[in-house]
Amino acid sequence: MSVLNELAATIAERAKADPESSWTAKLLAKGPEKCAEKFGEEAIEAVIEAVKGDREKLTYEAADVLYHLLVMLEASDVALDDVLAELARRQGLSGIAEKASRG
Repeated sequence: MSVLNELAATIAERAKADPESSWTAKLLAKGPEKCAEKFGEEAIEAVIEAVKGDREKLTYEAADVLYHLLVMLEASDVALDDVLAELARRQGLSGIAEKASRG
């Protein structure tokens, strides 16, 4: 099991916790829109660090992005395995061909 799979499982478990005792539960209790907003904030922070060229801060922010992506997926009832299956489906496809297939 990968670290991402383990984290997704932990997030799913924390979704059942008391929001007063878990940051993840608290965030999930606010609903998918808030989770998406938080993911967007973290993505912007990662972009800023990438543009600045700060590898250490980008690494930290990228971890936040992955965590908040998984929280957003949980809030939206989308399984990480479904996302990974979609990535596997795209493997070996040209990015241009894949985009064209979406119509």
